[in-house]
Amino acid sequence: MNLPSRHPSGSLWERGTGWPRPMAEFQELFDRMNHFLESAAFTSPLAETPALAPPADLHETDEAYVVECELPGIKREDIDVEVGEHEVSISGELRESEQAGALRHRGRPTGRFEYRALLPVDVRSDDVTASLTDGILTVTIPKAQAAKPRHVEIQG
Repeated sequence: MNLPSRHPSGSLWERGTGWPRPMAEFQELFDRMNHFLESAAFTSPLAETPALAPPADLHETDEAYVVECELPGIKREDIDVEVGEHEVSISGELRESEQAGALRHRGRPTGRFEYRALLPVDVRSDDVTASLTDGILTVTIPKAQAAKPRHVEIQG
């Protein structure tokens, strides 16, 4: 069985018959998704290769957002935390450790890493705290206080 070939114009309809070509639709969908994923892949501005994304959790409490990011073996000096009004960014570099002898197998990644998350509300970036304990970076980002409705007396 021969599969239908893709029309050069990219049309989803076969010329002259008016019948849809399911394989052409799947191919076009696949092409669009592939293009989307390639364009959405984040690359570090300092390197040509994509940055590693460390495992991280983002929790929300009533007062703050808490990011817990796994960064085993990374020194405090090699981590950069930036918080804007609606975004948190954790980046740095995991350097190759110096070992004696010939390396036979590499199972741990090295290179630049970056974690980014958008925050749905304004935060107080001046009050952000970060701590690194047992390879877990914990960043606490307090929420900005929203204006609370209050009753206003009319004078005069």
